[in-house]
Amino acid sequence: MQLYPAIDIRGGKCVRLRQGDYGDETVFGDDPVAMGLKWKEQGAEWLHLVDLDGAREGKPVNHDVVRRIVQETRLPCQMGGGIRTEESIRLALDEVGLTRVIIGTKALREPKWFSEMCHAFPNRLALGLDARDSMVATEGWLEVSEVHIMDLAKQFVDVPVSAVIYTNIANDGMMQGIDSDTLGDLRALAEMGLPVIASGGVTTMNDIIAVNNIAREVPSLIGTITGRAIYEGTIDVKEACELIRAGSA
Repeated sequence: MQLYPAIDIRGGKCVRLRQGDYGDETVFGDDPVAMGLKWKEQGAEWLHLVDLDGAREGKPVNHDVVRRIVQETRLPCQMGGGIRTEESIRLALDEVGLTRVIIGTKALREPKWFSEMCHAFPNRLALGLDARDSMVATEGWLEVSEVHIMDLAKQFVDVPVSAVIYTNIANDGMMQGIDSDTLGDLRALAEMGLPVIASGGVTTMNDIIAVNNIAREVPSLIGTITGRAIYEGTIDVKEACELIRAGSA
Protein backbone atom coordinates (compact mmCIF):
# COMPACT_ATOMS: atom_id res chain seq x y z
CA MET A 1 0.00 0.00 0.00
CA GLN A 2 1.11 3.56 -0.71
CA LEU A 3 0.42 6.84 1.05
CA TYR A 4 -0.63 9.58 -1.37
CA PRO A 5 -0.22 13.10 0.09
CA ALA A 6 -2.79 15.33 -1.60
CA ILE A 7 -1.99 18.67 -3.18
CA ASP A 8 -5.17 20.45 -4.25
CA ILE A 9 -4.49 23.38 -6.57
CA ARG A 10 -6.73 26.39 -7.03
CA GLY A 11 -5.52 29.65 -8.50
CA GLY A 12 -1.98 28.27 -8.43
CA LYS A 13 -2.08 27.81 -4.64
CA CYS A 14 -2.22 24.77 -2.40
CA VAL A 15 -5.68 24.68 -0.79
CA ARG A 16 -8.19 22.31 0.82
CA LEU A 17 -11.96 22.39 0.61
CA ARG A 18 -14.47 20.99 3.06
CA GLN A 19 -16.79 18.46 1.38
CA GLY A 20 -15.80 19.85 -2.01
CA ASP A 21 -17.32 23.24 -1.17
CA TYR A 22 -15.55 25.97 -3.14
CA GLY A 23 -16.91 28.49 -0.66
CA ASP A 24 -15.18 26.76 2.27
CA GLU A 25 -11.53 26.90 1.30
CA THR A 26 -8.35 26.98 3.37
CA VAL A 27 -5.08 28.05 1.74
CA PHE A 28 -2.14 26.01 3.04
CA GLY A 29 0.59 27.38 0.80
CA ASP A 30 1.40 29.62 -2.12
CA ASP A 31 3.83 27.13 -3.68
CA PRO A 32 2.45 23.65 -4.51
CA VAL A 33 5.87 22.64 -5.88
CA ALA A 34 7.53 23.29 -2.52
CA MET A 35 4.76 21.29 -0.87
CA GLY A 36 5.42 18.36 -3.16
CA LEU A 37 9.12 18.47 -2.33
CA LYS A 38 8.27 18.55 1.37
CA TRP A 39 6.18 15.38 1.16
CA LYS A 40 8.90 13.66 -0.89
CA GLU A 41 11.48 14.54 1.76
CA GLN A 42 9.23 12.95 4.39
CA GLY A 43 9.08 9.67 2.50
CA ALA A 44 6.17 9.92 0.06
CA GLU A 45 6.70 7.86 -3.10
CA TRP A 46 3.60 9.17 -4.93
CA LEU A 47 1.65 12.44 -5.01
CA HIS A 48 -2.08 12.95 -5.52
CA LEU A 49 -2.85 16.19 -7.34
CA VAL A 50 -6.23 17.82 -7.90
CA ASP A 51 -6.91 20.65 -10.33
CA LEU A 52 -9.83 22.21 -8.48
CA ASP A 53 -10.26 24.92 -11.11
CA GLY A 54 -10.34 22.20 -13.74
CA ALA A 55 -12.95 20.18 -11.87
CA ARG A 56 -15.20 23.22 -11.73
CA GLU A 57 -14.67 24.37 -15.32
CA GLY A 58 -14.73 20.93 -16.92
CA LYS A 59 -11.29 21.29 -18.47
CA PRO A 60 -7.71 21.28 -17.11
CA VAL A 61 -6.53 24.68 -15.86
CA ASN A 62 -3.41 24.30 -13.70
CA HIS A 63 -1.19 22.24 -16.02
CA ASP A 64 1.80 24.58 -15.70
CA VAL A 65 1.94 24.16 -11.92
CA VAL A 66 1.37 20.42 -12.20
CA ARG A 67 4.17 20.08 -14.77
CA ARG A 68 6.57 21.79 -12.38
CA ILE A 69 5.57 19.47 -9.54
CA VAL A 70 6.22 16.43 -11.74
CA GLN A 71 9.56 17.75 -13.01
CA GLU A 72 10.94 19.01 -9.71
CA THR A 73 9.82 16.21 -7.38
CA ARG A 74 10.53 13.44 -9.91
CA LEU A 75 7.83 11.42 -8.19
CA PRO A 76 5.05 9.55 -9.97
CA CYS A 77 1.97 11.74 -9.76
CA GLN A 78 -1.71 11.15 -10.33
CA MET A 79 -4.10 13.99 -11.05
CA GLY A 80 -7.79 14.60 -11.52
CA GLY A 81 -9.90 17.60 -12.31
CA GLY A 82 -11.66 18.40 -15.57
CA ILE A 83 -10.08 15.66 -17.70
CA ARG A 84 -12.92 14.63 -19.98
CA THR A 85 -11.47 14.22 -23.49
CA GLU A 86 -8.87 12.03 -25.17
CA GLU A 87 -6.95 15.19 -26.01
CA SER A 88 -6.74 16.23 -22.35
CA ILE A 89 -5.64 12.70 -21.40
CA ARG A 90 -2.80 12.81 -23.94
CA LEU A 91 -1.77 16.27 -22.79
CA ALA A 92 -1.67 15.17 -19.14
CA LEU A 93 0.28 11.98 -19.79
CA ASP A 94 2.58 12.94 -22.65
CA GLU A 95 3.27 16.64 -22.12
CA VAL A 96 2.67 17.26 -18.42
CA GLY A 97 4.29 13.95 -17.49
CA LEU A 98 1.69 12.50 -15.15
CA THR A 99 1.89 8.80 -14.39
CA ARG A 100 -1.84 8.39 -13.86
CA VAL A 101 -4.87 10.46 -14.86
CA ILE A 102 -8.09 10.38 -12.85
CA ILE A 103 -11.45 10.58 -14.62
CA GLY A 104 -14.71 10.90 -12.71
CA THR A 105 -17.67 12.72 -14.23
CA LYS A 106 -17.06 11.58 -17.82
CA ALA A 107 -16.62 7.96 -16.70
CA LEU A 108 -20.02 8.04 -15.01
CA ARG A 109 -21.77 9.67 -17.92
CA GLU A 110 -20.04 7.65 -20.62
CA PRO A 111 -18.72 4.37 -19.16
CA LYS A 112 -18.20 2.90 -22.64
CA TRP A 113 -15.94 5.84 -23.56
CA PHE A 114 -13.97 5.42 -20.31
CA SER A 115 -13.51 1.72 -21.01
CA GLU A 116 -12.24 2.54 -24.51
CA MET A 117 -9.81 5.09 -23.09
CA CYS A 118 -8.53 2.55 -20.55
CA HIS A 119 -7.74 0.18 -23.40
CA ALA A 120 -6.09 3.01 -25.36
CA PHE A 121 -4.02 4.00 -22.30
CA PRO A 122 -3.75 0.70 -20.37
CA ASN A 123 -3.03 1.05 -16.66
CA ARG A 124 -2.65 4.82 -16.95
CA LEU A 125 -6.23 5.91 -16.13
CA ALA A 126 -7.93 5.86 -12.75
CA LEU A 127 -11.64 5.94 -12.06
CA GLY A 128 -12.49 8.77 -9.68
CA LEU A 129 -15.37 7.27 -7.73
CA ASP A 130 -16.71 10.07 -5.53
CA ALA A 131 -19.78 9.26 -3.47
CA ARG A 132 -22.22 10.39 -0.84
CA ASP A 133 -24.16 7.62 0.93
CA SER A 134 -22.64 5.20 -1.61
CA MET A 135 -24.20 7.10 -4.53
CA VAL A 136 -21.89 8.55 -7.19
CA ALA A 137 -21.24 12.31 -7.12
CA THR A 138 -20.22 14.25 -10.24
CA GLU A 139 -19.31 17.72 -11.53
CA GLY A 140 -16.63 18.34 -8.93
CA TRP A 141 -19.04 16.98 -6.29
CA LEU A 142 -21.67 19.56 -7.16
CA GLU A 143 -24.22 16.88 -8.12
CA VAL A 144 -25.18 13.48 -6.68
CA SER A 145 -26.43 10.91 -9.17
CA GLU A 146 -28.77 7.95 -8.78
CA VAL A 147 -25.99 5.49 -9.63
CA HIS A 148 -24.70 3.21 -6.84
CA ILE A 149 -20.90 3.01 -6.61
CA MET A 150 -20.86 -0.77 -6.91
CA ASP A 151 -22.95 -0.69 -10.08
CA LEU A 152 -20.52 1.74 -11.69
CA ALA A 153 -17.39 -0.04 -10.45
CA LYS A 154 -18.38 -3.53 -11.58
CA GLN A 155 -18.48 -2.32 -15.19
CA PHE A 156 -14.70 -1.93 -15.07
CA VAL A 157 -13.61 -5.17 -13.40
CA ASP A 158 -12.15 -6.56 -16.64
CA VAL A 159 -10.89 -3.21 -17.92
CA PRO A 160 -7.17 -2.22 -17.62
CA VAL A 161 -7.91 0.57 -15.15
CA SER A 162 -4.94 1.73 -13.10
CA ALA A 163 -6.90 2.42 -9.91
CA VAL A 164 -10.31 3.16 -8.48
CA ILE A 165 -10.04 6.15 -6.17
CA TYR A 166 -12.98 6.02 -3.79
CA THR A 167 -13.87 9.21 -1.92
CA ASN A 168 -16.72 9.57 0.55
CA ILE A 169 -17.31 13.28 0.06
CA ALA A 170 -19.34 13.56 3.27
CA ASN A 171 -16.06 12.93 5.13
CA ASP A 172 -13.64 14.79 2.89
CA GLY A 173 -11.88 17.68 4.60
CA MET A 174 -14.02 17.36 7.73
CA MET A 175 -11.31 15.89 10.01
CA GLN A 176 -13.82 13.42 11.45
CA GLY A 177 -12.10 10.17 10.56
CA ILE A 178 -13.02 7.42 8.15
CA ASP A 179 -16.30 5.73 9.06
CA SER A 180 -17.16 2.02 9.10
CA ASP A 181 -19.47 2.26 6.08
CA THR A 182 -16.64 3.73 4.00
CA LEU A 183 -14.27 1.00 5.17
CA GLY A 184 -16.90 -1.54 4.14
CA ASP A 185 -17.22 0.02 0.70
CA LEU A 186 -13.43 -0.01 0.28
CA ARG A 187 -13.26 -3.68 1.17
CA ALA A 188 -16.13 -4.56 -1.19
CA LEU A 189 -14.54 -2.68 -4.09
CA ALA A 190 -11.15 -4.31 -3.48
CA GLU A 191 -12.74 -7.75 -3.23
CA MET A 192 -14.00 -7.24 -6.79
CA GLY A 193 -10.32 -7.36 -7.76
CA LEU A 194 -10.16 -3.67 -8.59
CA PRO A 195 -7.03 -1.74 -7.51
CA VAL A 196 -8.55 0.60 -4.92
CA ILE A 197 -7.21 3.78 -3.31
CA ALA A 198 -8.99 5.18 -0.24
CA SER A 199 -9.76 8.88 0.02
CA GLY A 200 -11.87 11.13 2.23
CA GLY A 201 -11.78 11.32 6.00
CA VAL A 202 -8.29 9.91 6.59
CA THR A 203 -7.58 12.02 9.66
CA THR A 204 -5.39 10.16 12.18
CA MET A 205 -2.89 7.31 12.31
CA ASN A 206 -5.78 5.10 13.43
CA ASP A 207 -7.41 5.72 10.05
CA ILE A 208 -4.17 4.79 8.30
CA ILE A 209 -4.00 1.60 10.39
CA ALA A 210 -7.65 0.73 9.65
CA VAL A 211 -7.12 1.02 5.90
CA ASN A 212 -3.77 -0.78 6.10
CA ASN A 213 -5.38 -3.68 7.97
CA ILE A 214 -7.85 -4.15 5.12
CA ALA A 215 -5.01 -3.91 2.59
CA ARG A 216 -3.17 -6.72 4.35
CA GLU A 217 -6.24 -8.94 3.95
CA VAL A 218 -7.26 -7.70 0.48
CA PRO A 219 -4.11 -6.66 -1.43
CA SER A 220 -6.18 -4.95 -4.13
CA LEU A 221 -6.49 -2.02 -1.71
CA ILE A 222 -3.30 -0.36 -2.92
CA GLY A 223 -3.24 3.05 -1.26
CA THR A 224 -4.74 5.83 0.78
CA ILE A 225 -4.88 9.55 0.11
CA THR A 226 -4.71 12.09 2.89
CA GLY A 227 -4.99 15.86 2.61
CA ARG A 228 -6.11 18.24 5.33
CA ALA A 229 -4.76 15.94 8.06
CA ILE A 230 -1.15 16.28 6.89
CA TYR A 231 -1.49 20.05 6.64
CA GLU A 232 -3.03 20.41 10.09
CA GLY A 233 -0.59 17.93 11.63
CA THR A 234 -2.89 15.12 12.78
CA ILE A 235 -1.02 12.72 10.47
CA ASP A 236 2.76 12.78 10.12
CA VAL A 237 3.71 11.77 6.58
CA LYS A 238 7.04 10.24 7.59
CA GLU A 239 5.46 8.20 10.37
CA ALA A 240 2.61 7.06 8.15
CA CYS A 241 4.93 6.00 5.35
CA GLU A 242 7.11 4.05 7.78
CA LEU A 243 4.08 2.31 9.28
CA ILE A 244 2.77 1.28 5.88
CA ARG A 245 6.14 0.03 4.70
CA ALA A 246 6.58 -1.99 7.88
CA GLY A 247 3.15 -3.56 7.42
CA SER A 248 2.23 -2.60 10.97
CA ALA A 249 -1.26 -3.11 12.31
